[in-house]
Amino acid sequence: MKKAVSIFLVLAMAVGCFAGCGSKEAKKDADKFYIGGIGPTTGDAAIYGTAVMNGAQIAVDEINEAGGINGKKIEFNFQDDQSDAEKSVNAYNTLKDWGMQVLMGTVTTTPCVAVADKTAQDNMFEVTPSASSTDVIAGENVFQVCFTDPNQGTKSAQYIGENKLAKKVAVIYNSSDVYSSGIEAKFIEEAKNQGLEVVAEEAFTADSKTDFSTQLKKAQDGGAELVFLPIYYTEASIILTQADQMGYQPKFFGCDGLDGLLAVKNFDTKLAEGVMLLTPFAADATDDLTKKFVKEYKDKYDEVPNQFAADAYDAIYAIKAAMEEAKVTPDMSVTDMGDALKSAMTKVTIDGLTGDKMSWSDSGEVNKDPKAVVIENGEYVGM
Repeated sequence: MKKAVSIFLVLAMAVGCFAGCGSKEAKKDADKFYIGGIGPTTGDAAIYGTAVMNGAQIAVDEINEAGGINGKKIEFNFQDDQSDAEKSVNAYNTLKDWGMQVLMGTVTTTPCVAVADKTAQDNMFEVTPSASSTDVIAGENVFQVCFTDPNQGTKSAQYIGENKLAKKVAVIYNSSDVYSSGIEAKFIEEAKNQGLEVVAEEAFTADSKTDFSTQLKKAQDGGAELVFLPIYYTEASIILTQADQMGYQPKFFGCDGLDGLLAVKNFDTKLAEGVMLLTPFAADATDDLTKKFVKEYKDKYDEVPNQFAADAYDAIYAIKAAMEEAKVTPDMSVTDMGDALKSAMTKVTIDGLTGDKMSWSDSGEVNKDPKAVVIENGEYVGM
């Protein structure tokens, strides 16, 4: 009797499995494009991932309301990875099971490198809004909306030099992070061309990112008039706080990783006054597209969008442009769609929130000009 019951249970489980597999396919609408997204909506980098998710959703809603892509609507699914590589790969697999055909992500660099290995194996078309290392575009299937790390380092040094913001500069960077160290290397290289004297080049690691007194003291003793911070906003908030405590008041200049500084919990935002950063988006811009996006974002999420939200908005529209150029259809396989979109992406040009006439090379890099913003009265203002 026990044997009979066991056989019955095995059969029931098998039938349930087949039914479940069948229902998963049945839920997928053959008349829709399935676009997935990955990024941190919880954890230390949640400001980035949440902004990307929200900005992408606004673009998806707009496109669907206007009739979709090639007459087909978009189904969008965003998964949290907590800016962790292993969790990001798990999120990718979840989205694959869901039926994802194109990936908009991931948000941060290290997880994106891990996931890019998977999308390359699957030949899945991928557009990252904000993972800036050149490592993420090692394969032919990944394209960036953001600037590469080397580009940010070079452009930052040029901006500081050309606008005569300082003669003596110091750099504090995270040597254990590919984003930070990638920017730092190119900044140092270009600083020489700009006649900038680097009086302190100070590193920290993921294991030592709560006390920056040593790095700041070296910058101060070297007479640095400006401290370059190619790092993320959490560590930057600590540096600004500790610099204030020791009476050191240089100019501070960063890149897109500083976007989110004003939202750090328990941080005195008055200490961010005058902080400058290179970013492709300024929420106070007066062009019609920016004003419309900022209004929609504020109405929907009750806050001012940052650069990451704008990058994601542009990423969805870049995917749309490539799909229309390639004339893809929802019934295509992931790999066939990937082949078509890789070719199409190098042919399209879009006017977005983060740049006019944005275009892409076959290396995956975007072509556009940066903007500089400064924090004034608790807001990001175009310089």
